[in-house]
Amino acid sequence: MSGFSIPPSHPRYQSLLKRERIIEGFKKGIVAHAGLIAHGRGEAFDYLIGEKTREFGLKAEKAAVAAIMLAENPVFSVNGNVAALAVDDVISLAEALGMKIEVNLFYRTEDRVRRIADLFRSRGVEVLGENPDARIPGLDHARALCTSEGIFSADVVLVPLEDGDRTKALRDMGKFVVTVDLNPLSRTARTADVTVVDEITRALRNMREIASEMSREEARKILDGYDNGAVLSEAILFIRDYLGRIASQTREW
Repeated sequence: MSGFSIPPSHPRYQSLLKRERIIEGFKKGIVAHAGLIAHGRGEAFDYLIGEKTREFGLKAEKAAVAAIMLAENPVFSVNGNVAALAVDDVISLAEALGMKIEVNLFYRTEDRVRRIADLFRSRGVEVLGENPDARIPGLDHARALCTSEGIFSADVVLVPLEDGDRTKALRDMGKFVVTVDLNPLSRTARTADVTVVDEITRALRNMREIASEMSREEARKILDGYDNGAVLSEAILFIRDYLGRIASQTREW
């Protein structure tokens, strides 16, 4: 962390800590310039759900765990923001569910890939992505690069804080795609098979707890009854009603 000290008594302590992690990640060459903007956009949407995990988020988190648990080759795709915010949570969930971890970046440079891989290695975890030997069809530029043992051959891919084009390209490959995206209106949210509308660290910690309690039989039942469109609709309607309540309270000030 920087020399800036955030008092734990601050009402938005956790949110400010995450902001500092993103800033530190940028200084260390892990987060891209655009990642700063993306984090701010996500933070704004977190305001709109009250900075808490809501029922629609929990439903999706259970479905996400169910899909990963039942997968044959699940892969956790990590970008700079995810690494900066939640490296330890990524490792914990991946180990609990037997997931490979692969670095895949929209703004890819070999230096950034190495720095993110080094962050995981500093915790004793090896990741894929430094030596890509395959490409995701239908994508231009370096974001198509992946590994044959990881994303290319995966049946389920968890792609938090992702861009919509790659989510669609992975779906077109026949993969089951899970994302974490605070914006229920984004292309990513509307394209994925399971969209967790929740903040990334809350989501991953919830999923880790869910994974410790879920059986494979329960996982099958959850997936059979899951409707991502309905869950996204719940999220959008919650935001509408939440803003309405805030507007009513504001008139009383």
